[in-house]
Amino acid sequence: MHNAPPTPARAGARQWTGLAVLALPTLLASIDISVLNLAAPHVSADLDADGTQMLWIIDIYAFMIAGFLVTMGTLGDRIGRRRLLLVGGTAFGIASVLAAYSTSPEMLIAARALLGLAGATLMPSTLALISNMFVNPGERGMAIALWATVFSVGIALGPIVGGALLQSFWWGSVFLMAVPVMILLLALAPFLLPEFKDPGAGRIDLFSVLLSLAALLPFVYGLKEFARNGFSVMPLVAVLLGLAVGVAFVYRQRSLSSPLLDLSLFRSLPFSVLLCAMLLTMFVAGGTYLFVTQYMQLVVGQSPLGAGLWLLPGALLLIVTSMTAPVMASFVRPAYVVAAGLLVSGAGHAVLAFVDGSSSVTVAVVGFTLILGGGGPLIALGTDLVLSSAPDERAGSASALAETSTELGTALGIAVLGSIGAFVYRSSVLVPEDLPAPAADSARDSLAATAVAAEELPSGVATPLLETAQAAFTNAVTAIGGINAALSVVLALLILATLRHLPAMGAQEEAASEAAPAAAEQG
Repeated sequence: MHNAPPTPARAGARQWTGLAVLALPTLLASIDISVLNLAAPHVSADLDADGTQMLWIIDIYAFMIAGFLVTMGTLGDRIGRRRLLLVGGTAFGIASVLAAYSTSPEMLIAARALLGLAGATLMPSTLALISNMFVNPGERGMAIALWATVFSVGIALGPIVGGALLQSFWWGSVFLMAVPVMILLLALAPFLLPEFKDPGAGRIDLFSVLLSLAALLPFVYGLKEFARNGFSVMPLVAVLLGLAVGVAFVYRQRSLSSPLLDLSLFRSLPFSVLLCAMLLTMFVAGGTYLFVTQYMQLVVGQSPLGAGLWLLPGALLLIVTSMTAPVMASFVRPAYVVAAGLLVSGAGHAVLAFVDGSSSVTVAVVGFTLILGGGGPLIALGTDLVLSSAPDERAGSASALAETSTELGTALGIAVLGSIGAFVYRSSVLVPEDLPAPAADSARDSLAATAVAAEELPSGVATPLLETAQAAFTNAVTAIGGINAALSVVLALLILATLRHLPAMGAQEEAASEAAPAAAEQG
């Protein structure tokens, strides 16, 4: 006689308090995304960084995270997820201090790379531990939704906190925020978080780690060089090399008994589509955030704090949609909830395509608010759906893949859309023929560099130079808005076409509760 499946144990006070501890690195990561974009003009001016260096400063962090997330997720399964979280927290605090006191663009890029390496240990450990601490499906869904909401809160707080810091202190203060947060994490985690490792895990294949980085970095370098200097042989070779190494990486994973990337997870169509959706959503969001924050400061003329306050409505709407999406998905199929959000984001990108470079912030704020608000359902529902489709012992790898898709999407959005925007800017800017050579080079490089160069020129020369640079940057913003609007619509249609068969989450729970008595009667 077979007994009914036991009801998963409910979480207690320790688990929910532990969730608050796990929220600390999540909050920090989301704040870090927004504050550095706000600080970009200040970093460019203080360190004399050109446009390409600024792109690397901003996105090397996300690329290092994306390059090492799968490795760290697998490493956490082997050595223990709590242990990896503590090691990563320590390294993140140290790297933050190095970034804060950087004295050159190259030093800041290196410090940001170390931050990304350390950050890669935090997010997969966080999500994997949540799946271990909350075994009840309903509570796990709520915990992940709260985790996603904390991420949204960080995006909301980032512009405010970052703007206030930049008003009162130097740009390095935005990195020092990490130090007290990491100290608190290190103090509380050993007492509140459980340890978990996969007893059957094999050794990490270091060659696969090298292959993953060798595929990503040359590919991105090639894209940046195409945008900076136009078509040439070396960028093309770099892109083709990255693609070839990527193929070799996939082939090697198929031949290993303990692969770095478990390709069997991709046999699930919902798993694969959701990862693609999360990557593309963050792709458009990452590129948009980079341009909107600079547009608000360098074209509209807002201060860092003022720009942060104007971006707050979008972050608040993101919090609302992240919290309400799980409730809506209890009654409506998740595909419809997510697709509706993506269409709202698409509408926001379309609005952003109509900015005109005037002193009015209305169009930019409305567009950005719709963009962020529409992404909430996918943030809240996508991660839970990804984790629930993987076995418990592979939770670290699944969560690492989920985080890899978002971080890689953000980094690719900044790199690819940033490069497209830079190309549009350089193609549009009109540099006066009688302008001194250093100022002309700055004007052709970026709007931030132009603003710095204009401070050294007479007003009769500086004013028209700034106006043409601002107009060129506005053209870049409108082009990015149009591209992202089309991508958002295509992504919504993809979600509907492939995931509309998934039932509402309330129907899933009802079916599971009915299955238990039926199994008992058959036994």
